Amino acid sequence: MYAVTVRDHFMIAHSFSGETFGPAQALHGATYVVDVEFRRPHLDPDNVVVDIGKASEIVKAVLGEMNFKNLDGVAAFKGVNTTTEFLARAIFERIQARITTGDLGTHASGLSAMKVTLHESHIAWASFEDALTGVSGART
Repeated sequence: MYAVTVRDHFMIAHSFSGETFGPAQALHGATYVVDVEFRRPHLDPDNVVVDIGKASEIVKAVLGEMNFKNLDGVAAFKGVNTTTEFLARAIFERIQARITTGDLGTHASGLSAMKVTLHESHIAWASFEDALTGVSGART
């Protein structure tokens, strides 16, 4: 399996509900370093996994939808604990939707899986990975 990873970051504010979260129940900020790994079993006709430039643009655009926002006030996240794990999946789904609509180009149809990792700090991070669905030629 081949893989290419692109990296970016975003900053948010949010709070959590529930005793599990202790002091994080109060409004606090986070800066996430985000790695998005694109995977495929075979290289495309240009001998690459993905166009790194286009992949970087898509990741930046998806993260830009949340950057500098208080997630407690974002309608899509109303009443949800926007944990690092939750956000990893939300970002995965938003990038997958852009791949499906062709934003990553025609050769992206050979992508089979993706992994999104959000680094909270140098000692803690969370990921979501899955097969890509709805992408022509990808595993379903």
